[in-house]
Amino acid sequence: MIDYSRFLNAKAAAIKPSGIRRFFDIASEMEDVISLSIGEPDFLTPWHVREAGITTLEKGRTRYTPNRGLMELRRQICRFMERKYGLTYEPETDVLVTVGGSEAIDMALRCLIEPGDEVVIPEPCFVCYDPMTRMAGGVPVPVATKAENGFRLTAEELEAAITPKTKVLIFPYPNNPTGAIMRREHMEPLARIIQQHDLFVLSDEIYSELTYGREPHVSIASLEGMQERTVVVNGFSKTYAMTGWRLGYATGPKEIVAPMTKLHQYAIMSAPTTSQYAAIEALKNGDEDIAEMRGEYDMRRRLLVDGLNRLGLTCFEPEGAFYVFPSIRKTGMTSEEFCEKLIYSKRVAVVPGSAFGASGEGHVRISYAYSIKHLVEALERIRAFLEELP
Repeated sequence: MIDYSRFLNAKAAAIKPSGIRRFFDIASEMEDVISLSIGEPDFLTPWHVREAGITTLEKGRTRYTPNRGLMELRRQICRFMERKYGLTYEPETDVLVTVGGSEAIDMALRCLIEPGDEVVIPEPCFVCYDPMTRMAGGVPVPVATKAENGFRLTAEELEAAITPKTKVLIFPYPNNPTGAIMRREHMEPLARIIQQHDLFVLSDEIYSELTYGREPHVSIASLEGMQERTVVVNGFSKTYAMTGWRLGYATGPKEIVAPMTKLHQYAIMSAPTTSQYAAIEALKNGDEDIAEMRGEYDMRRRLLVDGLNRLGLTCFEPEGAFYVFPSIRKTGMTSEEFCEKLIYSKRVAVVPGSAFGASGEGHVRISYAYSIKHLVEALERIRAFLEELP
């Protein structure tokens, strides 16, 4: 019998499966389940975007694109970044179109990290940062953010995490799972520390257009002295309801984007052609779609936050993304226990906070990328669940 452990990469073998997918998989095998576990918009991709993709298929535009992505798409990305966030990039050298934002994160980390380099990761956070850092040979350094600080990374927390081996800060705002955001006044002290210690920043801004309130999203790359030391990752999945199109991008200094492009060239070749043509249309004519979806998410956000707080599950008010992150500590259960009992007894699927790092324990993540009808019913089932607890 073959001992497959002899052939496996030890880092890959040690990686834990995603805690998000576990409860999604359980829900998929049950009837009458309200699954609020996956961060996927319930909107259809806007018709004019789908139509652009269909048209390119009808015209037979199905060949490889340049490795970096279609030039017209890169131009539109640069225009979007400038008009939205005041960032100027060159489409020829500073942009890489990728298969989703996750590929951009992977490529950036593999190009930035040498074995033993430390990567500071604010938690709770998206599940991919830790394993991707490890696969690149880096050492994840989690920093627990706190609800009382709005789950924002503070200057004191960053300074305390830095050592002579620190090289990269992953900056995940707006945040998945907490919905936290960072305003300019919160980022300026961090920028001074980043420059003082000569760190590089990987800024995951996939939820940038899903920021609520009067102030729009501010990219950390737009602060003085930060663009030259930041790779910004963004994409189309969340903003334009294009999850299945699998398209993202990275913008940054050409000295970093060039080696990322080489890795992308060998691993991927190019992002899906049809998706790229559709994305051009989204960037050109999709602002109204964004505003409409953001308004709907905002209504759902307020409904869910108010409902959870009335049930006694203290809920920080998120200002970005489409998640709430209520505390379930009053139940005396771990987040895993809470989620298991909730799905099996009341057929509601949410995600344990521990899936997003140790600091997420005591919370659960609930996505509001679902209809008002589903959210209202889920709140009713959660109410019944809490009332039946001993």
